[in-house]
Amino acid sequence: MAIVSEQGKFLLKRRPKGKDDLYWVAFAHAVQSHLAAQSFPVTYLLATRDKNNTVLQLNHHIYELFKFVTGTRYDGSEEATIDAGRQLAKFHRYLTDFAYESALGGLKTCFHDSSTVRRHLKTLGSDRPARPNKRLRTTAEALMKLYNESSVRVNEYGFDSWEQQVIHGDWHPGNMLFSKNKLAAVLDFDSVRIAQPLTDLANGMLQFSIVGGRPVV
Repeated sequence: MAIVSEQGKFLLKRRPKGKDDLYWVAFAHAVQSHLAAQSFPVTYLLATRDKNNTVLQLNHHIYELFKFVTGTRYDGSEEATIDAGRQLAKFHRYLTDFAYESALGGLKTCFHDSSTVRRHLKTLGSDRPARPNKRLRTTAEALMKLYNESSVRVNEYGFDSWEQQVIHGDWHPGNMLFSKNKLAAVLDFDSVRIAQPLTDLANGMLQFSIVGGRPVV
């Protein structure tokens, strides 16, 4: 919800269920604050007056208040694409030595070699419901084959032994605002986690390559 007041324009966000673990949210806020101190383009979090806390708990929900950022969506231009990649490199560099507690083990997840991904693909390819979509089932089976093959190849390169650090976890154009083809703000830190930085790069390459309704550049 956008809020306009005498103090300015702000964005109030309520954390969705499944993304509202208090410890996780506090960790994400610490990451954002660390990046802001490095002049990285993140949205500015406002703290409560009574406890100077950026996390507001109210009626079993968690709320965040940000300064409103004006910008445009990704236009598919080469300039915007290059700058998004440049900023991802800075993102990882600024967080290379960011300290986190071992208790954050629950944040050490990604889509690589994941039983969750396989379970969902298997569900799509099953004979349920009673009248299954043959095309969907064929697609799911093909994706499962590709997923298994790619997982094996990546594991052969020793993926699990690669160095891990804080990553964004959802690096794609929908989570960004641009100004004159330069990244003005990264908006969404709901998926921040501990993983190999290459996973951000792989996800970004996938997401930025989707043409959708945009013209191909």
